Amino acid sequence: MLQIQENVSLKNFNTFGIDTHARYFVEIAHEDELTELFADPQWQQTERLVLGGGSNMLMVNDFDGLVIRMNIRGIEHRISHDDVYVEVRGGEVWNGLVNYCVDHGYAGIENLSLIPGSVGASPIQNIGAYGVELKDVFHSCRAFEIATGTFKSFSKEDCKFGYRESVFKAELKGLYIIVSVKFHLSLTPNINTQYGAIGQELQNRGIVNPTIKDVSQVVAHIRVSKLPDPSTIGNAGSFFKNPVIGAEEFAAVLAKFPDVVNYPAADGGVKLAAGWLIEQCGWKGKTVGHTGTWKNQALVLVNHGGATGQEVYDFSSQIIDSVYTKFGVTLQREVNIIS
Repeated sequence: MLQIQENVSLKNFNTFGIDTHARYFVEIAHEDELTELFADPQWQQTERLVLGGGSNMLMVNDFDGLVIRMNIRGIEHRISHDDVYVEVRGGEVWNGLVNYCVDHGYAGIENLSLIPGSVGASPIQNIGAYGVELKDVFHSCRAFEIATGTFKSFSKEDCKFGYRESVFKAELKGLYIIVSVKFHLSLTPNINTQYGAIGQELQNRGIVNPTIKDVSQVVAHIRVSKLPDPSTIGNAGSFFKNPVIGAEEFAAVLAKFPDVVNYPAADGGVKLAAGWLIEQCGWKGKTVGHTGTWKNQALVLVNHGGATGQEVYDFSSQIIDSVYTKFGVTLQREVNIIS
């Protein structure tokens, strides 16, 4: 029998450590519990928030509805020649999956090491890092349709992946709950060391022909050196998206700021490094009240202790205004704002 709790603190369920409360709270450990939950008309009509690892969100206010924490676990795999299909339940910890695949020699997600959060949330955001995005290894996912109480499979095409975007953040937002994700990996590694500091760190270690384990360890090392640990200081990782602008707009920025950090993007666009833009505006390592930016990475906002969600949100707005004033570029928040 499902247990619906009332007035539950969410402080330990979001990596920012913001102490807001849920009016109702339930934990789901089996798929059939979703069917049971939504067989009750009350929960069909109640505002809902689905939680995985709580790592890509900012709770601004108390949540006057039902928080559903997904905790369905399990990993299965099937091998066909060089192809490996790994089906993972949504409640599994993302980095636990990465370690599982690296240990078994299943290549494809080693560049995504140490990204916080759950597997079920990964397609929603199309998570990515160091030259790899989830869509590169995604095969399909299985999701529960709240309105009908049935389960449906989504292909890569169905998910309409974009930069930190998917159909689950757009037209299907709030209509489905992802219960499992299937990944298409390989026994033959296609090592990707081109992005960021991976190549340099491998060189520092004297590694010429890296394995997927080498890449995973190097990525983890780089992330630890740049990003704060949510268990010691509240944060949600990268708070802002790297903005993608058109060639003409980029030319105008480049004319004023010749050293602007940039990368080629799809359709002839240019991706700018949000962290660099923020740092140039003097925000790196700055503390305002109980919040601020991380000393080693301006892209990360932190809770120094006792910050409210509104305080963090207002601070992020100041950064957005500052970057626009200096560069004429509008930053977008990557984290989901729950208000």
